[in-house]
Amino acid sequence: MTDEPRTRRIAIVEDDPNLRDHFVEIVSPVANLDIVGTAASLLAGRNLLKLKPDLFLLDIGLPDGSGLDLVPEIAEQCGAKILIVTSFGDRETVIDAIRAGANGYLLKDSAPDDIIAAIQSTLDGAAPVSPAAAVYILETMRAGEPLVEAAEQEDHDLSAREIELLNLFARGLTYKEAARQMGISPLTVGNYVKTIYSKLAVHSRSEAVYEALKTGQLKL
Repeated sequence: MTDEPRTRRIAIVEDDPNLRDHFVEIVSPVANLDIVGTAASLLAGRNLLKLKPDLFLLDIGLPDGSGLDLVPEIAEQCGAKILIVTSFGDRETVIDAIRAGANGYLLKDSAPDDIIAAIQSTLDGAAPVSPAAAVYILETMRAGEPLVEAAEQEDHDLSAREIELLNLFARGLTYKEAARQMGISPLTVGNYVKTIYSKLAVHSRSEAVYEALKTGQLKL
């Protein structure tokens, strides 16, 4: 008798009632995903922390503040994954979200299937980024603009293959796509990812790409 995958608990913080209902309609029918609460403000979002969700679908532009202010509180109080779903796709906001500790970044006009796929992959430890948001990151680096001020040049001893993998992640490729591009198995990609996380002291693909860019090891 095989064990069924456990139900993952989802919290939604979105001030637009139509979009909030839209996300509920997308997530509710999915097996093993359970919406434990919704909120329309930063204050109400804080009240969801006590429900101990596994993942927050989090908007940035809330009526009483930035959703990014909630990110460190989520990490400290319940350790849930954080998938930003917002209409803000500018470079500064994307980078701020990564710096704050978001695990993924999607724009609100993403297709329903893409949103579900992003939720599932975020819960599995991946870091999905909307192609439009990824473009802003690429443009930022190509323009020579630093992601952070006075970035320290540290040596984390990443191998050439690890840097190659991070480059593919920065371009928005999934585990399977990166494996195909590199001519290796997804399992091997997973092993590379674990090593990269350990070397860079990070916990998500977006953090790994950010850290490698900040320290100058990854150049796009």
